Amino acid sequence: MTMTKRMRLFLTLFLGMMCAMAPLSTDMYLPALPEFTTDFDISASLAQLTLTMTMIGMAAGQMIMGPLSDRYGRRPPLLAGMIVFALTAVGCALVRDIHVFLALRFLMGFAGAAGIVIARAIARDVAEGVELTRFFAILMMVNGLAPILAPVIGGQVLLLSDWRGIFVLLIVVGLVQTGATIVYRETLPVERRIADLGTSFRKFPALLHDKYFLGHCLTQCFVFGAFFSYLAGSSFLFQNIYHVTPQVYSLIFGGIGVGLLLCGMVPARLAGRVPDVSLLFGSLCVPVAGSAALLAGFVFGAPIGYTLPVLFVTIVPLSITGAASFSLALSRQGKNAGSASALIGFAQMILGGLMMPLVGIAGEASAIPMGILMVAGYTLGGITFLTLIYPDHRRGGKIMGKIK
Repeated sequence: MTMTKRMRLFLTLFLGMMCAMAPLSTDMYLPALPEFTTDFDISASLAQLTLTMTMIGMAAGQMIMGPLSDRYGRRPPLLAGMIVFALTAVGCALVRDIHVFLALRFLMGFAGAAGIVIARAIARDVAEGVELTRFFAILMMVNGLAPILAPVIGGQVLLLSDWRGIFVLLIVVGLVQTGATIVYRETLPVERRIADLGTSFRKFPALLHDKYFLGHCLTQCFVFGAFFSYLAGSSFLFQNIYHVTPQVYSLIFGGIGVGLLLCGMVPARLAGRVPDVSLLFGSLCVPVAGSAALLAGFVFGAPIGYTLPVLFVTIVPLSITGAASFSLALSRQGKNAGSASALIGFAQMILGGLMMPLVGIAGEASAIPMGILMVAGYTLGGITFLTLIYPDHRRGGKIMGKIK
């Protein structure tokens, strides 16, 4: 598909915002978690369960929205998702019962999943090869703005309102994305769509029988599981253990987001010169070591001056992992881009969502469970890469680290 510069700019911003539905739904809300816990008089684990419900909703939603977009085109399910996202944000701002709130968070995640999975499928519609890698890298950079801005905005909202004001902002986000979807031009022509929806769903087992594709799913499952452990525990770590204000915490979180944004530039600059598999390998090695050092700091009660730089180095390679792994995995998919993107997106969300309540299992004054989960996730991600992904490239004659 030939794109003009104007169309490329619109798609980059549009898809970047769609991919940002996950951090917008979670990161903007993170500074309010301690206040939310007090307001509802619930435990830290139950408060983190509200994040879990969003993640599980996003995981399940991608499994539905991906195939729907392969069958009916990208625009109809995307538009429906954005409308429902805005409506559920209204419900979250008004609800007074924790159980209803949990259900609404699941629905918000399910609807927001349309933006996440379909954005990646659209990228595959319009680009391939090195261009696809660059496109994913740019999306990761645009998406990196959300973790920077969302918690900072959320922290400032808490100066003027309570946690409910954050969901008022999410209503606005949903409405803006609905308007952008209305003007979006369909990128999946009728002749390239899957004729039968059942066929689209039956692609899942076939994709999972592909050892290489499964390797990328599992690698991202473990790595993002570690990342979401950080998301669930960071507000309690800094506000309850290191006693910083919600506003200072939002700045810390935003600073790590800047690191994610800058790391997102690496694949874009090196695409076509350094193999994607080399970038992926490097982005997995650093957090394995970093998470081990972080856990050691939690065990021995390290000061914030130690924790901050170690946490920064551990988290920021995620942008490279996401761009390189998605590009490698989807480069072998064509008509199955929606289903393939859905499976990887499901893998990203499901483990992290399930582990989030475990972060608070030792209460609000201990970060050790968070450290253990991060070490386990990054280590398993590295092992999966070495056993399921790298052997395929070695057989193909692509030498790790070779510059093209």
